[in-house]
Amino acid sequence: MACRSDSCGGGYPHRQNPPPSAYGITGENPEFGDCVQPARPAALTGGSSSGAVASVLEGSVVAAIGTDTGGSVRVPAVLCGLAGYRASHGRGDWRGAAHLAESFDTMGWLFRDLEDAPLLSAPFAPARTAPVSRFTRFAVIAESFFHDCEPEIVANLRATVRELEELGLESSTIDPEWWAESREIFAPIQAWEAARIHAGHFERIQPEIRERLEWGAHIAPQELAVLRQRHDIFRARMDELLAAHELVLLPAAPVARLAAGADHSQTRMRLLRYTTPFSLAGVPAVAIPCAHGGMQLAAARERDESLLEIAAQLGAERNAAASVSRT
Repeated sequence: MACRSDSCGGGYPHRQNPPPSAYGITGENPEFGDCVQPARPAALTGGSSSGAVASVLEGSVVAAIGTDTGGSVRVPAVLCGLAGYRASHGRGDWRGAAHLAESFDTMGWLFRDLEDAPLLSAPFAPARTAPVSRFTRFAVIAESFFHDCEPEIVANLRATVRELEELGLESSTIDPEWWAESREIFAPIQAWEAARIHAGHFERIQPEIRERLEWGAHIAPQELAVLRQRHDIFRARMDELLAAHELVLLPAAPVARLAAGADHSQTRMRLLRYTTPFSLAGVPAVAIPCAHGGMQLAAARERDESLLEIAAQLGAERNAAASVSRT
């Protein structure tokens, strides 16, 4: 995430404050001010990579490094109409950086053009990576999953399916009912790990986040062991799913905009329902901007370079179509 700075972009003063302790997905910060979009001051950026996404929006950087634990690159990207890349869990060098929950923390990028995606893998890549290979198929989540999704986002999901099919990929529909337990596994493990990092400093943290940390600190060892086991099982099932379908597509968020100043007490859990399956799996994902909101496309762990290549192909097709429409 970019460090806090007060700056001006698009003619609107704004702040680039991440949520306290990077433990938030909306972009709200009660201590230093919420992070809003430079040209849309009534809309939050999303978080916790709030400063990163605001910097790209205002044009002060071409791309910005973010972190993604439970969606903190993917959600800001699609709320702000940008592309995003969440790396495979374990990639990148964390020296000089701070963790929130090591079981899920990943590095990533916020950027504008999907065609640039392959350029962004190298800073996080290990010394040896798998050769780029062509995907032949993908799975799209059944629309029954999207009962709380804005209709325009579902329409854009269908449009993205068609775009991927036009690139030569074969689509199928899946309904992973077992994803329903993803938040039940993710949230307490995240809270337990974050509580260990912030132990002894809870009183300095705002009440909403302090409550999560206190909850995490009181999770018993036996309960944590069960959660770890459930995490391992979930991750293995996701490995099987991606081995069978290569790619999985669904919206990155059920909404396209978070209003600044609104009550977002229930928003976090609503957003995490869409993002935590990939967080638990530790897989790479690309956030794909759409006319309304955006999608996330995920591949198996360490297939980052191949995933970024298909994202670039999608971006090239879009740019070509846009160029034709302007002539």
